[in-house]
This record gives sequence, C-alpha cells and structure tokens, in this order.
Amino acid sequence: MRRIIAVIFTLFTVFSVFNATGQSYFTAIEMGFSGGASQYFGDLNEHYGLKSINGAGGLYARKRMNAYIAIKTEINFTNVGYKDSYNTDPFDKERNLSFNSSILEGAIEAEFNFFGFITGDKTHRYTPYLLGGIGAFTFDPYTTYNGQKYYLQPLGTEGQNAGYSDRKYSSVAACFPIGVGVKYWIKGGINLTMEIADRLTSTDYLDDVSATYVGLDKFPANSVAAALQDRSNHVNNPTNTLGEAGKQRGNTSSYDQYMLAIVSISFNFKTYKCPQSQGFDDQMRVR
Repeated sequence: MRRIIAVIFTLFTVFSVFNATGQSYFTAIEMGFSGGASQYFGDLNEHYGLKSINGAGGLYARKRMNAYIAIKTEINFTNVGYKDSYNTDPFDKERNLSFNSSILEGAIEAEFNFFGFITGDKTHRYTPYLLGGIGAFTFDPYTTYNGQKYYLQPLGTEGQNAGYSDRKYSSVAACFPIGVGVKYWIKGGINLTMEIADRLTSTDYLDDVSATYVGLDKFPANSVAAALQDRSNHVNNPTNTLGEAGKQRGNTSSYDQYMLAIVSISFNFKTYKCPQSQGFDDQMRVR
C-alpha cells in the first residue's frame, strides 16, 4: 500500500509541475517508459510467423539534439520463443525443436524525424521517424523435456562439448535496432510514441540451433543432452535418420533476430530560466 501511495504521489507531483502556471520552457531531455510486444525470427521461425508474441517493457531517456535529430538510450526486457510445431514445413515438424529465452537489452539509438518535433510547439506537434542503433543483450535458451526445464547452452546440443568448439556461443551478443515510429505530444512536456523496430543480432544461437547434427555417439548414452539434440524421434519412429551426423539442423546463412513493437510515454523536464528574446523559437531553446 505504501508503494502504491508513493507512486500516486509521484505521478500527481509530475502532472502538477506540467500544469503549473506562469511562463515555462522545456529542456531537450525527456524520460519515459514503454510497453508492447516482441517476436522472434530465426532457425525455428524462418518464415516470419507471429505465433509466439510475448510482452515487452522498458525505460528510456531521449535527448533532442535539434527538431529533426534525437539520441535515445534504453533498457528493454522481454521473452522470446518458438516451436517447430507452429510451422507447416514437413522438415520443421519432424525436427520438433523448441526453445524460450528471457532477453535483457540495452541500446543507444539515433532518431531522424521527417518533420520538426518540439514538445509544446503546436506547429511541430507530430512526426514519423526512422531509427537505427547498436546495443547488447543477454539470453539463455531453455526448453521443456518430460515436464522439466533444461537450459540448453550447458548441454552443447550441437556438439560444443564434444570437440566442436567453433560452435560455442556466449550468452551476451550485440544487437542492431532498425525501425520506424511516430511521435506526438499530448500536451507540453508529455509525449506519446509508437514504434516498431527489428533487432538484427550477432548470434545464430538465440534459439540454440544453427548448424548440423553431430550424431548420437557424441553424447553420453541416455543423457538429456542426447535426447534434446535430436527430438525428431518424438514425432516419428525411432528408426528415422534425421539426426544423423552432418544432416541439417539449423540454417547458418543468417543470424537470429527479434522485433519489438512498443508504445511509450515520456516526460520533458521544465526550466524557468528567462528567455534571451520573446520569440517562441527562443523560448523553446534547450536550456
């Protein structure tokens, strides 16, 4: 209850400041929070299906360099995952792999407004924009087998622990956000943003799938690792040969991706410094 009261008091204070009477000026700095959805694309979802949409949320700070360019730093959290059972391709269904992973992302982005955008200025109230940036994210793919949850990286499902050291991967990778959005200020200092951006990544193991099968003999007999490196026997009879050494397991020609579609609210700070002149453009100048 105390936390709820504290949040209500904070919001009341923020809105009171934004509704204060008298001449005021907005700085170029704004803080915000976002919520929306995410979708993974990769070896288990090569046809860009939308059957595993998950929630996403984040915090960010944006600095307006001028009316057309802004720099944003952000932290986002989401979950991604997919199952071969969602696919219609016969190979994918027989492969029968699945995964889930939490993602924690930090990124810095440049935004390029099509129109000038200045909160509080009715002649610069909205704009579509493009964005591009760079960041890093953490991930740790896991799956469920016989009702239990297993993290896949330690198991080395593609032979990472059996001599295929070139297939080892880190749980931290780079991401490159690319997308579009629309900005609109609701009232001076309160901004609404809608954005969709794909995250190209530097890893092909977000889903723990990339290259080829290495064969059952590379794993301890009757181990969980042996069962999870080739799950096709759970769909077909035990004599199928999909999991033989050298046969395709994933697709090494492209890296994995995930996309965020978010709506955000941000707040500009106010400053009460006297303007250099009475012109409105001067009043909106960064303080």
